[in-house]
Amino acid sequence: MVHYSPDRKGGLSDTIAAIATPPGRGGIGVVRVSGPLCRQVAKHITGRLPPPRYAAFSRFRDGEGETIDRGLALYFPSPHSFTGEDVLELQGHGGPVVMDWLLSCVLQLGVRLARPGEFSERAFLNNKIDLAQAEAIADLIESASEQAARSALRSLHGEFSAQIQDLRDQLIELRCLVEADIDFSDEDIDFIEQGAVAERLQELQSILRRIHRSARQGALLREGIRVVLVGRPNVGKSSLHNRLAGFEAAIVTDVPGTTRDLLREHITIDGLPIRLSDTAGLHDSMDIIEQEGMRRTREEFTNADHVLLIADDQVGLTELEQSILGELPDNVSHTLILNKIDLSGASAERREDSQRVVLRLSVLTGAGMDLLLQRLKECAGFDGEGEGYFLARRRHLEALQRAGAAVAAAGEILKEEGPEEMLAEELRQAQNALAEITGEYRSDDLLGEIFSTFCIGK
Repeated sequence: MVHYSPDRKGGLSDTIAAIATPPGRGGIGVVRVSGPLCRQVAKHITGRLPPPRYAAFSRFRDGEGETIDRGLALYFPSPHSFTGEDVLELQGHGGPVVMDWLLSCVLQLGVRLARPGEFSERAFLNNKIDLAQAEAIADLIESASEQAARSALRSLHGEFSAQIQDLRDQLIELRCLVEADIDFSDEDIDFIEQGAVAERLQELQSILRRIHRSARQGALLREGIRVVLVGRPNVGKSSLHNRLAGFEAAIVTDVPGTTRDLLREHITIDGLPIRLSDTAGLHDSMDIIEQEGMRRTREEFTNADHVLLIADDQVGLTELEQSILGELPDNVSHTLILNKIDLSGASAERREDSQRVVLRLSVLTGAGMDLLLQRLKECAGFDGEGEGYFLARRRHLEALQRAGAAVAAAGEILKEEGPEEMLAEELRQAQNALAEITGEYRSDDLLGEIFSTFCIGK
């Protein structure tokens, strides 16, 4: 974990540098520099200051004047750069030795190594982007699907921030009217009627619900859900894991207890990321290794978002499976899968009772697999359309929920004809919650937590 200096803005006077391309070998490698020493660095390394925003073919030299590499130098003068500072990019051949050598030459010129995410942090602190846009940069890099990338781009372009800012402006306007009514209560001036306040609060709640719905879908695109396969040995857990993964990830045999440890895969279903876990079959065993595998199985499904309990359709639910159902935490949803209908002769179907959804299918033939895929999307609350979503984070959802709760509380105060001071305070709490999303209301601890997860060089 990177620890940030409490005096965050004081560090903006430093010039920072880092390799901005991934580790390893490639056709191109980039060393990025940001800060007041960029001009001097350019002159020392290339022998001249490149024209602003033009790629200048240059010879990169060390402190002794020896050639390190040949490549392109790009100079972006402040404030017209990503960070808002002078920025220099040195693009050379993408070998790790060459890149490290070039970076070390830059660092010898009074430049320090950048922290993870420090370029994006400076862009935020210099008001080039807000906090939601900064997070969208990291989310775009880590996108696991095309839908996730499109949603991250929408956030990066400021669509999410614009909606939050518009909602915040409406809250500020309403709060100003309420506070003006308080300040001039002795002068018998009504700045806004109670009915108009109630109408505005309902409208704000409606907007908050819509934004939260879009953000929640975006959070699913970013994080997905944790799905755990559970059941007795030889009911088809590993076969189902392989079919969902799309390749032979798990060893499948007729020997009970083949899977003894957890096997995890990241899969995508129509744009929805799923963290899938295959587990050791639950049964009575004196084998110490199998017992440890079953302990890990129970630990895994306790932390799941959804459990797929797999049983053999020819046998039905046994006492062991009934016991597993009893062990599932109340906050973990589950689906019962009756597998091997190719042997039982039953048809693929979905049925529901008051306790659970039951799917009959055949992992071997694929019959009924479409029902399972639809069920997984349903459990996530994912509609798969992708349009209008923002790749939100859990902190965004929590902030939206707090804002919604404050607006709802304001509505109750108004309905009960409570003090206007309390109404204004709830509106202030909602306003601050929304400001946390874009970073207008923030703490250094929050910034440290967010930017420390970024790549070095971004």
